[in-house]
Amino acid sequence: MPATDPHIINLLKCIDLEEKEQVKRFSLDQQHTLKSLKAEGLALHPISVTRKNFGYADYPEISFRINFPAEINLFKDGAAIECFAGSEAPVKGILISLEGKTGEFRLFAPDFPDWIEDNGVGIKLAPDQRTTTIMKSVLNDLENNKEAYKLFQQIHNELPKEKKSSLTAAVSLSFKNKNLNTSQQEAVEAVLQNKSITIVHGPPGTGKTTTLIEAVVQLVTKDEKVLVSAPSNTAVDNITKGLIKQGVQVLRVGNTSKVDEAIFKHTPEGKLANSSQQKEIKALKIRAEQFRKMALKYKRSFGKSEKEQRNLLFKEVKNIRSEIKKIQHYNEEKLYTSAEVILGTPVGLYDAKIKQLNFHTLVIDEAGQCIEPLAWCIFPLAEKYVLAGDHWQLPPTVLSNEAARLGLNQSILEKAIASTENVYLLNTQYRMRESIAGFSGNYFYKGLLLTAKHLQNTGTHICFIDTAGSGHNETRGSNGMSLQNEGELQVAQKLISAEIPDITKAAFISPYAGQVAAAKDILPREMRISTIDSFQGQEQETIILSLVRSNDEGEIGFLKDYRRMNVAITRAKEKLYIIGDSATIGGDAFYHSFLTYIEEHGVYRSVWEFEL
Repeated sequence: MPATDPHIINLLKCIDLEEKEQVKRFSLDQQHTLKSLKAEGLALHPISVTRKNFGYADYPEISFRINFPAEINLFKDGAAIECFAGSEAPVKGILISLEGKTGEFRLFAPDFPDWIEDNGVGIKLAPDQRTTTIMKSVLNDLENNKEAYKLFQQIHNELPKEKKSSLTAAVSLSFKNKNLNTSQQEAVEAVLQNKSITIVHGPPGTGKTTTLIEAVVQLVTKDEKVLVSAPSNTAVDNITKGLIKQGVQVLRVGNTSKVDEAIFKHTPEGKLANSSQQKEIKALKIRAEQFRKMALKYKRSFGKSEKEQRNLLFKEVKNIRSEIKKIQHYNEEKLYTSAEVILGTPVGLYDAKIKQLNFHTLVIDEAGQCIEPLAWCIFPLAEKYVLAGDHWQLPPTVLSNEAARLGLNQSILEKAIASTENVYLLNTQYRMRESIAGFSGNYFYKGLLLTAKHLQNTGTHICFIDTAGSGHNETRGSNGMSLQNEGELQVAQKLISAEIPDITKAAFISPYAGQVAAAKDILPREMRISTIDSFQGQEQETIILSLVRSNDEGEIGFLKDYRRMNVAITRAKEKLYIIGDSATIGGDAFYHSFLTYIEEHGVYRSVWEFEL
């Protein structure tokens, strides 16, 4: 039965809009040339294949290297991709991982394409129709699930706002981690006493993951069965490692093959590595390999009967894969029952088919990066919910402007935070010097964010280099797409040679992909160079932030998303340099107050001292 709730209907419309936009944006055709896809960060080409093997469920897996500066922000682990080469038919797959210049992807094909090691092979993003289908199916069924639908109504303010419950003194609570501060302890106590939904609000550097690990350990001590999720595999792995160190019985699900050795032992594959079932799977893989070899006798040019024969042989390979998946799932069911905590991305947990198990609490980390429909894929699996993240950092990436206008880029955290008072702020940051944290603390966190004592200022830690009046104007990149500012890059070069002795402890970041691409051509290779979006969740001793915008009209484009700036100015631990044009940005109230803050708490320098 189709959905009747207007909010569900709106989300379904958003998913359709986003899917159509993906199809349009990711197409490789006359309108969207390979050059333009690369310029927009939607394609990586050419790639060098460094390794081939048959991995998860016998699918072909390819390790590769990029030998050129590339913008990889949209190539998130788990993204749907297509592998292509010239006029050959592209092959669908999934990106397993991409860090720096090396990555790995899996192809949904019976074998490696004949052309996989030819020159000119690339990968491009593809519409993620599988995730789209899952989200639509879950939303269409939501009104039939009484408890989940009640939560949906609460989050959409169709029910009275949940009042903040007063914490009872948890006298019996003995913290495993003795270093937690008062706000972290309160958040853990709130999770333990949670009846419906609790939010752990963790600004940059406040120890959100540490707090969540303690909370999960305490829930397990109370004999609760816990689900942990996050939209990225990296975040899931961080919590998994922390729980393993605490001796918790964890099971990390999801068909990622690039798994840390410490985590692999706690995946279904790792736990079943020496079982009789694994021997059975190995035998099936050998059979599949035999069929593949027989099929490969028929090369690219062959007649109708040979083609039919090859297709039949590949059909057998497909059947063997289904058999492997069945064996894996049958054996995994026993592991699901014995695990205290099961972890995975939303789609990974949905695919695990664990509905029949009774989970008490679901913890979603990085909830500020999770679009709402994705959260509903896993909300029905548990009775109580903990959302952790920071709604004042970057929202989820949504390509369709219309879907964003209708609210798809509002994360589940942002939606939930408006419907409950059960919000616990982690109020002490341990990352950066006081003056670096100060502006964000005042502007975004209402003056409630404290700095750990050992991070009090020892000198000047924040510096604005003003290019106003210098003629260092923004320009369109050579591809006509993203903006860049050559003058700001020259300032960065001089700054690096004069004031940054160890470039391995420095990073250059910018909101514009065009500036990042240009920086990779001229700045030292040892330095991390990245868009702000790609750098969320990371930190470095010294950060150089290039704002790029410099024009007579005072146009600042998407510098208007102040959450992006919040991410940018909270990455540096010791020293933050901002290069920008005060005449262009100063007309905006946010940037005006930021420049005033630097004059009071840092140092304000003119670009002219770099022109000598």
